[in-house]
Amino acid sequence: MGRPADRGRGSLVAVGAGIRPGLHLTQESRSRIERADEVLYLLAELAPTSWIHELNPAARSLIDIYRPGRDQREVYEELVETALESVRRGRYVCMVTYGNPAVFDDSCHEAVRRAREEGYLAEMLPAISAIDCLFVDLGIDPGRVGLQLFEATQYLTSERAPDTSVPLVLWQISVVGGTQTTNAVNRDGLRRLATRLAALYGEDHEVIVYEAAPFPVGRPTIEHVRVADLPEAEIPGLSSLYVPPLKK
Repeated sequence: MGRPADRGRGSLVAVGAGIRPGLHLTQESRSRIERADEVLYLLAELAPTSWIHELNPAARSLIDIYRPGRDQREVYEELVETALESVRRGRYVCMVTYGNPAVFDDSCHEAVRRAREEGYLAEMLPAISAIDCLFVDLGIDPGRVGLQLFEATQYLTSERAPDTSVPLVLWQISVVGGTQTTNAVNRDGLRRLATRLAALYGEDHEVIVYEAAPFPVGRPTIEHVRVADLPEAEIPGLSSLYVPPLKK
């Protein structure tokens, strides 16, 4: 896959670097990065970046936009407009994000939507996300009994009750009930989440705090804790929570 045929026309592609940037990259995404006029990337804080500059010397990081404490909407708007400014100048732009660009990345969704609305060719390519790593690290096959997925704050503030006989995964538990632009763990949100889970599963129900390993030499975080102990548990910044069913 190369760049679009209409070379004089700006275009946009959003790709994911996976959870292990440089290693989880698909061949299709690699080709897009290599052939882009401009590569804009936003990866996890400790993720290696030398590989992306080797693929395309025109790559530049957008990490300065994503500063802690900024309003989330303001951050996303600047990310989107930074990409679109180059597209409007007739550039073939490749946005590279951590994980899968379609999973919890409003800026990629909005950039693609807005580019198409303005008449430019724009697309998004699939990539490995944290849930894919969770399946293999915890030995879970979602095709056997099903799976429920919620963003943690969405789950906490909604009135929908999960099916306790089906596994439940909650994303972004470190910032549950808070903001995604801060690195601090929201303990108050965790207490509220534990109360909600205890009402459904009981305080002694064992859950798993999970974070995928971003490096090939590392190991994933897999911590078994009681629901009652969740508010004081060690919660890495990119953690998900796996809640096993009450009954098999």
